[in-house]
Amino acid sequence: MTTGTDVPGIDPAPLTAWLEAHVAGLRPPLRFELITGGHSNLTFRVTDDRGEHYVLRRPPLGAVIATAHDMAREHRIIAALAPTPVPVPPALALCEDDAVNGAPFYVMAFIDGHVLASAAQVESHFDPGARQRIGHALVEVLAALHQVDIDAVGLGDLGRREAYLARQLRRWQTQWEKTRTRELPLMDEVHGLLEKIAPEQVGATIVHGDYRLGNTLTADDGSVAAVLDWELCTLGDPLADMGYLLNGWAQPGEDDPSAQRGAAMAPSVAGGFPDRAELMARYTELTGRDLSRIDYYRAFQYWRFAAIVEGVMSRYMKGVMGGNADVDAFRTQIDAFAIAAREQLQRLGV
Repeated sequence: MTTGTDVPGIDPAPLTAWLEAHVAGLRPPLRFELITGGHSNLTFRVTDDRGEHYVLRRPPLGAVIATAHDMAREHRIIAALAPTPVPVPPALALCEDDAVNGAPFYVMAFIDGHVLASAAQVESHFDPGARQRIGHALVEVLAALHQVDIDAVGLGDLGRREAYLARQLRRWQTQWEKTRTRELPLMDEVHGLLEKIAPEQVGATIVHGDYRLGNTLTADDGSVAAVLDWELCTLGDPLADMGYLLNGWAQPGEDDPSAQRGAAMAPSVAGGFPDRAELMARYTELTGRDLSRIDYYRAFQYWRFAAIVEGVMSRYMKGVMGGNADVDAFRTQIDAFAIAAREQLQRLGV
């Protein structure tokens, strides 16, 4: 982990001057620490002379697709959600001047909490008695997000509201066709079925796009302290979020497609959490939404993730990601996602 003032993605002198001028109470000198990096947006902890912490988000180094790393958009979303029941870090400042730090960035308050991205992290922080509360809190916040009045909070123009599934299916099929490294007929078969039996969208809400336990901060009491990582947020069909959450909610002893490449086991595998049926029942109780076709949305999300991972593998193979990749392990995971998608459709009798 890189800390101090010599941190890639941080130009300390002009950045410190800007932060001192725009973030109330902040007092230099500042210390910068990379919290999360990679090819998603970069997140840094900023510590001032008083020991107070702040969080700075900026695009990845060398990002070329500006719309995929829109700092003003992320800042706008969390600022808009601040007065709602959805817990988000307070937005403190936005800078769109590349001269300050090489790219736009925004600053938000630092929120204490645990990032539970694996079963091991769950086991190290929470006993089984607390895990029921964590699971219920997670789905309760998702239900609250899907009930936000998008026009009242000023997010009505965040994206197109209608035809969410049709738009997503076109987008990720195009991605698959452009980046696939081999023939995988099952992916094309699943895509055709998803198009053929797509359910009608009922209403339009904010869709987080990557809603899972690992993208929240969990407080010591098991509540959701903050929802993070809004870069994929848009408007559309809320059941897409629910399908995604359920896919990442592997049960103890269950095969987890995400772990096929040696990834960390899903946090829920630690045990003690409510099962998928309980999460669905609570969501329906809070929103009134019909989840009888949720297996469609789960199939869609498995298929979509297979396309995403194939794209990542393709970029590794072309040498544009840095480092080497275990292509066989990547393909094993992609195959597992495609198979899982087909199995979900079979549950619908397709």
